Amino acid sequence: MASRHLSRSIVLQSLYEWDFYNCKPALKSIVERNIKDFGPGLEELGFIWQLIEGIEKHLAELNKIIETAAPEWPLAQIAVIDRNVLRIGLFELLYADKKEVPPKVAINESIELAKTFSGQTSGKFVNGVLGTVYKELGGDKEQADEQEKKDKEEKLEKEKK
Repeated sequence: MASRHLSRSIVLQSLYEWDFYNCKPALKSIVERNIKDFGPGLEELGFIWQLIEGIEKHLAELNKIIETAAPEWPLAQIAVIDRNVLRIGLFELLYADKKEVPPKVAINESIELAKTFSGQTSGKFVNGVLGTVYKELGGDKEQADEQEKKDKEEKLEKEKK
């Protein structure tokens, strides 16, 4: 697993636990434990902390954006894992250095996290929300279309098996 992908997975697992327990345990201690358990030898810890600190700092803004981009899904009704995948993706879309994490990479990484850790339709849901935000930011429609095509191809392959 690539270093940044593993880092995002650790961030997701940490945010999930923190969110699941209503943000009561200290997020820092959850992250430290998850780094120790899931990322021994991981060298680029700065990326994990950049995501965690940024998401925690901008949590209210990220939640509001999710509510706006998915109005038929109140935040409390979105699965905990999906809600946190969206927070990671939105943080990277809105606040990350675009040269370091291009928007298409942020969206694709979030979709992959959703497919790995959540339900069958989560990838599409995450793609829809992040694609909406990306378009609002002036992103091209091509990204959303490419992902939709990729999802359809994957579905056809699974049906063949």
